[in-house]
Amino acid sequence: MWPFLLMMFAGTFFTAVSQVLLKQSAKQAHKSWIFEYLNWRVILAYGITFTVLLVNTYAFTRVDLKYGAVIDTFSYVFVMVLSYLILREKFTKGQLIGNLIIISGVLIYTL
Repeated sequence: MWPFLLMMFAGTFFTAVSQVLLKQSAKQAHKSWIFEYLNWRVILAYGITFTVLLVNTYAFTRVDLKYGAVIDTFSYVFVMVLSYLILREKFTKGQLIGNLIIISGVLIYTL
């Protein structure tokens, strides 16, 4: 079961990467409305999202559903960290407290 949990956890990380790619694309000016959707960041982000969907669907054949919701909450933590590192966005005290609550909840649930 552990390899499948790790696959799901990696999928959560890659989902956060795809969200950052979409945010980068949204911040850029495009030649026309069609290029807002047909650029490498958007195409890669949706490709990652689709791949994660397939991997998670397969992983759920070996993992109890109750673990999926717990693992999925880490996407909030990953998005905050990647936004800080890649997009140079500052996070607020509320976001930091919220993410600490998420991590605490996961630890309490799993222990």
